[in-house]
Amino acid sequence: MTLRCASFLVIYTLATFLIVPMLAKPFGRVPLPMTEKNHLQPLNILTCLLNRHYVKPELRQVAFDVAVEMNHQFPGTTLNYLDANFPFIDKFPLLPHLSHHDGKKLDFAFCYRDAKTNNPTNECPSFTGYGICEEPLSDEVNSPEDCAGKGYWQYSILMNVMPQGNKKDFIFNLEKTRAMVNIIAERTEIEKIYIEPHLKNRMQLMSGKIRYHGCHAVRHDDHLHIQIK
Repeated sequence: MTLRCASFLVIYTLATFLIVPMLAKPFGRVPLPMTEKNHLQPLNILTCLLNRHYVKPELRQVAFDVAVEMNHQFPGTTLNYLDANFPFIDKFPLLPHLSHHDGKKLDFAFCYRDAKTNNPTNECPSFTGYGICEEPLSDEVNSPEDCAGKGYWQYSILMNVMPQGNKKDFIFNLEKTRAMVNIIAERTEIEKIYIEPHLKNRMQLMSGKIRYHGCHAVRHDDHLHIQIK
């Protein structure tokens, strides 16, 4: 059994690194970097090992350009990408996402400060990038509460299953996250950006590309979703 498991892991790893990228090319998809490159990196290497890091070439270039510009504006910054798409076959679901199936979608982690030092950090409270949310304040629009009241049980499911112990160690970096969203919105390739309404209002984001995803999806106050045309 041990030999079988070892053989599987070797074959799977070789396929992931050597074969899958070649098979993805005819589908017009390329992998995002598995390690830091151009100030862009996966938050969790499992994203790459599970082949959830494929995008259209133009979306990869947008990601690189945004990361480089963020590092220029905020030296030392490295952007963390989250789920993208599988390497091939349109409409094949990348659960739990509803639309990550064509190489045109990508999620980014928010930017944070270390709660102890108040210094910017490239780390995140959630090891997956999902489930630890920047929740609505008492005077802000509360879409999660509204969606729950309408019976959309899945809306906050990631928050309900993700351990929240690290939340106290991080502070949402409004300035950097707002800059990231605005840099992305300025790109002509970008069609839509999804973020919770209360964060759009809090960060005073004005771009018409910034939309509300609706109760049928999951909440977006733990990450940023972008997609190209």
